[in-house]
Amino acid sequence: MAEIRNVTPDEARRMADEGALLLDVREVEEWVAGHAPDATHVPMSTLPDRASEIPQDRVVVCVCRVGGRSAAVTDALAQAGWEAVNLAGGMEAWAAAGLPVVTDEGSSGYVA
Repeated sequence: MAEIRNVTPDEARRMADEGALLLDVREVEEWVAGHAPDATHVPMSTLPDRASEIPQDRVVVCVCRVGGRSAAVTDALAQAGWEAVNLAGGMEAWAAAGLPVVTDEGSSGYVA
């Protein structure tokens, strides 16, 4: 794996506010429990079939639960030509930083 760029939760939020895509690569049950608002869900297991859904004209901030899976996805995307960064600490760090975790219905969620 090449060296990847890690960002903090606050950096990830700022980047998303400025147009970056928050790409949540966790599995469905993790996503359903709670995710970052405005995140896009593409489970890591489906990435080979769904990579074309990820825009290449903006920065992609990859997110998982603690940062391991998203680091692997960040590396794969970067190797394939995307500008991608990894949310260090994943959704656990996001929630610990006091950033919102929501369900698809918009209610308060939790990190699973």
